[in-house]
Amino acid sequence: MADYRATDDGVGVRRRGGGRVIAIVLGIVAVIAVLLFATGFWSADVKEGALPDVDVSAKGGAMPDVDLDSKEVVVGTKKTEVEVPVVGVKDNGEK
Repeated sequence: MADYRATDDGVGVRRRGGGRVIAIVLGIVAVIAVLLFATGFWSADVKEGALPDVDVSAKGGAMPDVDLDSKEVVVGTKKTEVEVPVVGVKDNGEK
């Protein structure tokens, strides 16, 4: 539907939505495309195709052989003495 809006001088202005114009243009383009295909001016040659045959095989249950030279890790404990600071609270003469 058309949209009527009054301007400052009191004259009504009729405005149309842009969506209607776009729909009409798309409809005309679709009709032209159908006519071009129907008359043979445009043609779509569709050929049958097939997927290639692929042979997939896997051997399971075996881990790969790995030769690894690594550093020696030594785990243990030792007795160490650490000085711990004394923490105190000063009061400001309050009891």
